[in-house]
Amino acid sequence: MKIRLFYILVLLGFGLYAQQPTLDYYLPKNITYNPAIPTPKEVIGHEVGEWHVTHDKLLFYMQALAKASNRITIENRGTTFEGRPLVLLTVTAPDNHAKLEEIRTNHLQLTQSNGNTLNTAEMPAVVYQGFSIHGNEASGSNAALAYAYYLAAAQGSEIEEKLDNLVILLDPSFNPDGLQRFAYWANIHKSQNLNPDPNEREYHEVWPGGRTNHYWFDMNRDWLPVQLPESRARIATFHKWMPNILTDHHEMGSNSTFFFQPGEPTRVHPLTPKINQELTKEIGTYHAKALDKIGSLYYSEENYDDYYYGKGSTFPDVNGSIGILFEQGSSRGHIQESENGILTFPFTVRNQFTTALSTIEAANSMRSKLLDYQRTFYKNMATNASKDKVKGYIFGDEKDPAKAWHLAEILERQQIRFHELKNDTKVGSKNYKKGSAYIVPTNQRNPRLIKAMFEKRTTFTDSLFYDISAWTFPLAFNLDYQELSSITTAGSPIEKLEPITGKITGSSNYAYLMPWNPYYAPKALNTISQAGLRAKVAKSPFTLEGNRYDYGTIMIPVQNQKLEKDELYTLLKEVAEDNSLIITAVGTGSTLGIDLGSNEFDPIKKQRVAMLVGNGISPYDAGEIWHLFDTRYDMHITKIDTDYLNRVDLSRYTDLIIPSGWGSNMLDQQAATKIKEWVKDGGTVIGFRNVASWFKNNDFLNLTMLKDTTLKATNIPFDKRRDFRGAQVTGGAIFEAKLDLSHPIAYGYKNDKISMFRNTNIYLKAEENSYENPIQYTSNPLQSGYISEENEALIKNSVPFKAKRLGSGKVILFTDNTNFRAFWYGTNKLMMNAIFFGDSM
Repeated sequence: MKIRLFYILVLLGFGLYAQQPTLDYYLPKNITYNPAIPTPKEVIGHEVGEWHVTHDKLLFYMQALAKASNRITIENRGTTFEGRPLVLLTVTAPDNHAKLEEIRTNHLQLTQSNGNTLNTAEMPAVVYQGFSIHGNEASGSNAALAYAYYLAAAQGSEIEEKLDNLVILLDPSFNPDGLQRFAYWANIHKSQNLNPDPNEREYHEVWPGGRTNHYWFDMNRDWLPVQLPESRARIATFHKWMPNILTDHHEMGSNSTFFFQPGEPTRVHPLTPKINQELTKEIGTYHAKALDKIGSLYYSEENYDDYYYGKGSTFPDVNGSIGILFEQGSSRGHIQESENGILTFPFTVRNQFTTALSTIEAANSMRSKLLDYQRTFYKNMATNASKDKVKGYIFGDEKDPAKAWHLAEILERQQIRFHELKNDTKVGSKNYKKGSAYIVPTNQRNPRLIKAMFEKRTTFTDSLFYDISAWTFPLAFNLDYQELSSITTAGSPIEKLEPITGKITGSSNYAYLMPWNPYYAPKALNTISQAGLRAKVAKSPFTLEGNRYDYGTIMIPVQNQKLEKDELYTLLKEVAEDNSLIITAVGTGSTLGIDLGSNEFDPIKKQRVAMLVGNGISPYDAGEIWHLFDTRYDMHITKIDTDYLNRVDLSRYTDLIIPSGWGSNMLDQQAATKIKEWVKDGGTVIGFRNVASWFKNNDFLNLTMLKDTTLKATNIPFDKRRDFRGAQVTGGAIFEAKLDLSHPIAYGYKNDKISMFRNTNIYLKAEENSYENPIQYTSNPLQSGYISEENEALIKNSVPFKAKRLGSGKVILFTDNTNFRAFWYGTNKLMMNAIFFGDSM
């Protein structure tokens, strides 16, 4: 009888929760609304939270509001990879709109030396509110519907005061492509009778899910590197306005409640001022009050941190702003069981809406305090910078100007000033060439941001990190760089970064030589090989006509090509210009070293590359590789899903890439046998990170994995057990390795040391033969970031790379991510070397 009664009550509960709330469910009570402003339902055809809003409907509504309200203007700042607009609403009082540029200009003066005379009591504060940067954390963007309506339609002195005192920058969807993908999934699985069973398919997206953008990137990690179009629009808006508060609305597990910052007090980056966290905590009191009013549970100073400046909630903290992370327990669809009762989608939307309102309540009440903090932040930095012994940084690569150019491009997007060199110069043991190097003075608006990008840091107050612990940009780009106590070698500031030019030195009847050092050399070689031209790679250095050529130089003979001499010249001229490199015409094959007809030149095969994607594969790692091939090197890469791998004819491909996945069982035995036979027939398989255990378990490679067997928890209480285990996680740090420049995996590298990014604890024992260890960590490898003492002992002199022959083919393994988040330019060439020169290894 009790069981029957329980199910009756549950079913009644389902019926109650299935009733769709109207707009009144979200909106503050006892407020009138302008009837001339359309509600979301009048434009998109359904109530907020009834369905997951698709990006096109979200866009239509924002456009309708801008048309109907004199409080709102809308702009398109670009498009996503899938062509969706990146819109921004600017919301403020009509009188402020009439003088918006004056307000913006005055606001920016707070970050400059001429801002001391401004009266902050009379200035509006600027709030940047962004929603659902993870597309399947959709309550944020759906809340933006109701929130935008409120800003446009609410009437009375309370809203008018806020609009007088604030400029609100509203980004309704940080991630249009991901939002669209997730809305499609949730909506096609919605039942008329909402089903909260967690096993329901609605709550289990297919791979790769809607979290990421088109190329499967987590865009909440791209605020500092700005490699993606969505990020570039956000960063341009941020620097255009320098907001006082930036909010970032997310979701977390369904059994959680609601989180708002400041987060863990000990996990704050040391460059973030203490007062920043105090202001963040004060803003949090407004969120607490608002959530108390509607009866929603929450927590604040736990779990999440404020360390990595590449996150949306932390990036503002190094720029004189206050970043606020919101995390809402997710329904992952329309309704779901949870530890806190039946969790409905409208409930999650209401919490996001409520904290959007409490944010502007805080901004209005704390307006002068926030504006004064911003001014003091920049004033104090200018004072401290004058006392700092470090006056600037120099970075570059005399053989690869493109890598240095791309780092300069990031600086330009972050509005950091940099200079060209007066002349070629030498600092320490490194040579810096004008046109291939830059100087960044610290005496400018935000030296704190510069330090965050260029410093190495290896000591920390806490051993737990929500994200990576190191991102030193010159190391990520594998550039020479140095702190400077004087910037007398700096030339003129670069006002606009112009593209690097490439050229061909002339026409030849004999051969052309292309260095492998430049970043875009793989793109150039792919164009050459796909055109059906013969090319060879030099396995030894040589000198010809006064020029020294390194390991990996590409030689294109003129004779016996499918193109005539003049056609070949025209093609190579285009290749040089398009890829920012120099191709040299030579008139003889006689050299100092190996002659051009030597067997020390290996032929380059026309590559046809495939990559495994789908269940068992990390979409992040796969997306980074896809993005590199597709957007940087213009190379085809065939994405083969693991679900149909066993039906694919692999003989079509020269190379198969297996990105990191879910460990030793990521592919079944049938797949292992299929791939192994293909390798034995001449294919090259390239695995990353924890593919190591799959290679080992399926006899692709004989690996000795180093483990720590001494670690034991001593005097660790039960409630600290997660911290004990978490301290052993290498979440993302930078390590130095030695390079054997004569090995094909190292072709194109200038220095015999390289910085590797690592976020695994996979440590491989070096081979007995030294020549089989072309990449090997040094005996003191940590350059920047956190690693536990136990793991630091393991990584010393271990190897992150293996290459072994299997039958007629090759098995290649990288334990590290060579393509991390699209900004780790310095190791991209390692993977391309494995593809183009695998046969020579």
